[in-house]
Amino acid sequence: MTTTTDQYQDIRDAVRSLCATFPDEYHRQIDEQRAYPEEFVQALTEAGWMSALIPEQYGGAGLSMAEASVIMEEINRSGGNSGACHGQMYVMNAIVRSGTEAQKQLYLPRIASGELRVQSMAVTEPTTGSDTTKLKTTAVKKDGRWVINGQKVWISRIQHSDLMILLARTTPLAEVQKKTDGLSCFLVDLKQAIGNGLTVQPILNMVNHETNELFFDSLEIPEENLLGELGKGFRTILDGLNAERTLIAAECIGDGYWFIDRAARYAKERVVFGRPIGQNQGVQFPIADAFIELEAANLMRWKACEKIDAMQNAGAEANMAKYLAAKASWEAANVCLQTHGGFGFACEYDVERKFRETRLYQVAPISTNMIYGYVAEHILGLPKSY
Repeated sequence: MTTTTDQYQDIRDAVRSLCATFPDEYHRQIDEQRAYPEEFVQALTEAGWMSALIPEQYGGAGLSMAEASVIMEEINRSGGNSGACHGQMYVMNAIVRSGTEAQKQLYLPRIASGELRVQSMAVTEPTTGSDTTKLKTTAVKKDGRWVINGQKVWISRIQHSDLMILLARTTPLAEVQKKTDGLSCFLVDLKQAIGNGLTVQPILNMVNHETNELFFDSLEIPEENLLGELGKGFRTILDGLNAERTLIAAECIGDGYWFIDRAARYAKERVVFGRPIGQNQGVQFPIADAFIELEAANLMRWKACEKIDAMQNAGAEANMAKYLAAKASWEAANVCLQTHGGFGFACEYDVERKFRETRLYQVAPISTNMIYGYVAEHILGLPKSY
């Protein structure tokens, strides 16, 4: 597929060059072994790509959200899976936006250098799911320390993180005027916490995504590990979530282009009944349709990046970008698999692996129905449905 250049071409070329040293065979083997792509993530970290959003004064590259999104896009477009490392890009955004100067000085330079990884954000719980304000994990101050009790689920990359951002209720729901109040964020040192009040139970899943269930039993953390204002943690989390949704939209864009590239290539090479299958409208029209949808989704990605970089509320744009990009990538995945026919199911073509990986984003980190509800309520002014 012909690739047009843009103002981010230098970043694209550099990331593509690095990713080229980790070919399809590498990612295929990682998937088969249900392993973590440590060498790949380390190479990205050492090259400075994972610290893109950390301000220069703290040792990062100080890039924009638009530039950071290009990095994630190119990782997926090159056949990789940013799900192994994208947390390092957006989770620390909560520290950048809400941390004290002392916290920024303590953590950000070490995150930028790769000494520390902050890849985990603990919000979701088994009994509440996306109903975040009803979460049951509590943090109670006792003798100058916070004591954490509760449970979380679908918390990713714990095994490859040093720090985790935790959302817990510090004021009972019955005692707050707004249900989003009374929630607070905390920085958890995982090396100290695991085995000392925090138990981690891995969850085996279909996409080799490192995720877990967490159990907190009187876990104690220092008082100074409060991140942001007490009782206002919901806003702190949103800073990270809008960045997460925008970056994942970019990853889906990368997946989509990967699928279309592979489908178009195979359609030109595969000859049946004396002609390339791509000459048949029944094959070429679905590929063209998927490409058009992907290009349209890409425009909303840039709009979300623009709002975030302007320090404006990007909730609507981030949600819509994630919805459109996830939908477009999934449609491109189906087209790619169908174009390959039986070979689409063969692991050696990598289509089935990427097919499974991009399917996740119809569900996580926010489901399609939740985005519909957000748009209906906050943009269209319809009654709240949940």
